[in-house]
Amino acid sequence: MFNDIGPLELVTLIVLAVLVFGPDKLPKVIQDVTRTIRKIREFSESAKSDIREELGPEFKDFEFEDLNPKTFIRKQLDNEDLGLKEIRNGFDLKKEMAEVTDAVHSRDSDTSSASSAGAAGSSGGRIDMTKKPETPDPGDRPPFDADAT
Repeated sequence: MFNDIGPLELVTLIVLAVLVFGPDKLPKVIQDVTRTIRKIREFSESAKSDIREELGPEFKDFEFEDLNPKTFIRKQLDNEDLGLKEIRNGFDLKKEMAEVTDAVHSRDSDTSSASSAGAAGSSGGRIDMTKKPETPDPGDRPPFDADAT
């Protein structure tokens, strides 16, 4: 509950409590606070059990901690039924990139032979991906794309 309170902060709280409530009233205040915390816990547990009863038998293993988005996502990603680990381990980026590169190079040689055999300047409706974009003059402004902003 108080995992982030250090020893110095705890001593400071105790000294502050003695100064505010006095040594005579401090035990009574501590008893009242612990009693209140216990009642709040009992109330929350009874509310949880009532909600579980109302949800029915389909939700008997329902945990309220799963409503926290971080906990829910962590639980779903660690789930072995989804097979995400196999997908993640089966995906080889270098292999995929090599296949894409081979496909681009084979298309490039096909289009260059087809364009030399066909009409000059016509690429058969394909875009030449190997052509580098023209560099604008230093005084020119870059093109403006209203959809990109």
